[in-house]
Amino acid sequence: MIEVSNLAKIYVNDGVETPALNGVSFSIGQGEFVAIMGPSGSGKSTLVQILGLLDRPSGGRYVFEGKDSSEFTENELARLRNLKMGFVFQSFNLLPKATVLENVMLPLLYSDKPESSWKKLALEAIEQVGLSHRLAHESSQLSGGEKQRVAIARALVNLPDVIFADEPTGNLDSKSGLAVMQIIQKLNSRGHTIILITHETYTAEHAERIIRIKDGQIESDEKVLSRKKGEEFIK
Repeated sequence: MIEVSNLAKIYVNDGVETPALNGVSFSIGQGEFVAIMGPSGSGKSTLVQILGLLDRPSGGRYVFEGKDSSEFTENELARLRNLKMGFVFQSFNLLPKATVLENVMLPLLYSDKPESSWKKLALEAIEQVGLSHRLAHESSQLSGGEKQRVAIARALVNLPDVIFADEPTGNLDSKSGLAVMQIIQKLNSRGHTIILITHETYTAEHAERIIRIKDGQIESDEKVLSRKKGEEFIK
């Protein structure tokens, strides 16, 4: 599904070049659950921006579903982000005065799915994260863990092939964070490719594979021998 080769990203500010990625190469298959780990400033956020088609690399090659990303027009990039990708962020990014149902339906406004199907798709996504009893609540009335579950449902509503989860437990207590990771694992078991960005080892160990990045380069790329599920391990 995803293949990057010698990926590079250089930011230029007042004539000063700052490399964020330097020769990154790996591939991710359909249905994998991959965690990308690294300290602040390591390049992991830049990498996920490129993988999510939110930014373009300065060098190297990024192939998504068999096509080089450099060949996509801006309209094609927007369409792929909407239909093929779902995004979950640390800060939730919900509309505070909109209901759970309204927040989850929002991406459908920019899709090619018929309006008659929007409510059904949203209700199915909300049910997957266990919030059917909160449909009419405004997002400002929800707990942090509930807000993140709404954000996951919103990412699901267009039935994406890949979900990018950028520090999804960063603003949550340990109990709520564990519940969110259990939902993400369940989505992976249903066939969604998951790319998790995190600096927390405990969170990363829910994945099948961990790519560690440091100073813009891959430090290691290893399978997780014992995956966490709840308080237990998957052997």
